[in-house]
Order: sequence, then structure tokens, then C-alpha cells
Amino acid sequence: MPASPAPALTASAPPVVHPAGLCESDTVGARTRVWAFAHVLPGAVVGADCNICDHAYVEGGAVLGDRVTVKNRVLIFDGVTVEDDVFLGPAVVFTNDVHPRAHVKKGPDALSRTVVERGATLGAGVVVVCGTRIGHDAFVGAGAVVTGDVAPHAVVVGNPGRRIGWACRCGRRLPGSGVCDCGRRWRLSDEGPVPATPRTSGPAAPAVSSAGSA
Repeated sequence: MPASPAPALTASAPPVVHPAGLCESDTVGARTRVWAFAHVLPGAVVGADCNICDHAYVEGGAVLGDRVTVKNRVLIFDGVTVEDDVFLGPAVVFTNDVHPRAHVKKGPDALSRTVVERGATLGAGVVVVCGTRIGHDAFVGAGAVVTGDVAPHAVVVGNPGRRIGWACRCGRRLPGSGVCDCGRRWRLSDEGPVPATPRTSGPAAPAVSSAGSA
């Protein structure tokens, strides 16, 4: 006998929590999925259409926008804001205390704030030192350690993280010409890329599967 199809998710569909997942927040948007062994604590704010994968941890006080992908073993602590359409690869770690001591107890007001702006990508194993801002559409390569602010569209790698180029909206690294394979054209400078003309015809940007990783 064929398996029954999964129920369709409508605009008002509630979050979906795996039987082995734990979602204790009352502020989780429609159609967000919380998978096995993930834990969303009370006080966390999670938008709509997010995907929170196995063993991820979202602490109270953390804020996630809409359509955020949180891959396996990502740790998001109080004081971290992740805006819409951000991709967090497997085992990304955020921090929230520059001078931690086990014997020094601190309240939320003493924590350093971190912001990841819309559309940014953090690859697998990235560590983000608190008090930083990662600009929109930035691309932080796997294993990088972010110790300072990252400009919009910057491609950052290494420890400590350093910029090696600029990224298109589609995620590809831009060549010196500023013409991306996806068809977008940019004017490049030390301050970052600026759209040059409307997008020309060209191959579409590859779709990102919910199972993919950076």
C-alpha cells in the first residue's frame, strides 16, 4: 500500500516539530520545522519558514528572521540576531561574552550583541566572536573565525577571518570584471559591489536544498 502524502503546508500552518525535537518557545513562525534533537528555548524568537536541523540549539533571547536555514549542530546564543534568508552551515558557533569566567555571573545586559544581516552565508564550522556585524549577502567560508565586522557582500576566509573578494547575491564569488555567471553585473570597489545594470540573461543561480551545506 503506498504511503500517504505529507500534508500540504498552508500560509497559516503552525510550526512542525519532530517528535524527538524540543521547541519551548511560543514565538515560532508558520511552517518552520524543528528537527530531531534540536532545542529551541523559551524566549527565542524564530520567524516563518525556517529550517532548524538536528542537534541545533537556539537560546532564549536569540532572534531569527524568516527563511533562515540552521544546519546541524549550530549554536545560537542570547544576544544573536539572524536576519531573513541567512544560511548557517553545519556546526556554526556564535558567542556572546568577550571575557567569560565561570565564577562571574552576567545578565543579558552584559552580553555582547551580534547581527547577521539578510542573505548572508556562514559555511560549516564558522566561529563568530561576539560583538560583530556580518553584512548582508556576505559569504564566510568554512572554518573561518570572524573577529570583526564583515562588509556586505564580502567573501571572508581564514583565522582570523580576512576578506579575499566579493560575493554576488547568488553566492558566487565575483570575478574582477564584476560580471557574475548568474547574469548580474556589479561595479567593484574597495567599499564593495554596487549593481551596475539590470540583470542580463544567463544561467539561473542554483537552488539551495534544505539538505545542502556550505
